[in-house]
Amino acid sequence: MLPQKKFSTFSEQVEWLHEEKHIIISDKQYAEDILKRIGYFPLMGGYKHLFRIPLTKKYKNGTSFEEIVSLYEFDKELRELFFKYLLQIERHLRSLMSYYFSEQYGEAQSAYLDENNFNNSRKNHKTVVRLIATLQRAASTTDYEYINYYRATYGNIPLWVLINVLTFGNLSKMYKVFPQSLQSKVCKNFGIINRRQMEQFLSVLTKFRNVCAHGERLFTYRTIDNISDLPLHKKLSIPMNGIQYQYGKNDLFAVVIAFRYLIPGKDFQVFKRKLSTLIDHTSKNLIHIDNTELLNRMGFPPNWKDITRYRLTP
Repeated sequence: MLPQKKFSTFSEQVEWLHEEKHIIISDKQYAEDILKRIGYFPLMGGYKHLFRIPLTKKYKNGTSFEEIVSLYEFDKELRELFFKYLLQIERHLRSLMSYYFSEQYGEAQSAYLDENNFNNSRKNHKTVVRLIATLQRAASTTDYEYINYYRATYGNIPLWVLINVLTFGNLSKMYKVFPQSLQSKVCKNFGIINRRQMEQFLSVLTKFRNVCAHGERLFTYRTIDNISDLPLHKKLSIPMNGIQYQYGKNDLFAVVIAFRYLIPGKDFQVFKRKLSTLIDHTSKNLIHIDNTELLNRMGFPPNWKDITRYRLTP
């Protein structure tokens, strides 16, 4: 077991980067201020790897502290951009799911606490039980004024109220055990995606939303689960390893593909334009990481901007 790393002051951290790691520090006070604001581990532990010589712990000659900060700031802006549209999708789903469930089963609180109103198959049973327990806890919370109001005033909290306190992960699980007829109604609002594709979208998007919300490194993040193979993968001529597409399955480009299906066309155009500007601007500031490597680390094919050239078809 390696010895525990010792505490060091911000000044000592800057000195270490300069003297031991040979990172160019053009302004020591600036470097100290950045480390105070961000922290050594989130900055260097999260973003140093692309600046290292492969298979070594040495940094590429001429790597500057400012360049590492530029990559950190890029990822921060990336999180903010993706989070905005993840929240938009989340809000849309809250509205649709509560509407169709209430339309089918009514507004009584007992409706969403009844396992018979979900797809309570043997495969789904444990998920349904855990979901209902989550819904029961949410209905009992005193943390939200509007929940307290409905409980005190009506003695009932309809799903269209309760659903606002659920997490994206809760929504994903609820959709998974929705009756198939309700899943289909939700999907029809997004054009041509089917129930299975939506389930996989939500599973992957939940993980990326958590990364964004918790301020973790986004641009290299990968999930264990994948989105479905879609016509867009083929139309973009994404290369394959065997039967698996190299990009757009469990990486950040998979989220871009999901956005293409789940947010309105005009909104997607705005998102794509902002994303393109952010990537291009960052590439100009990164001396030791070229655009091709940056895109590859993100899971983006070189022709990713062509995603709006093709119509969404079954």
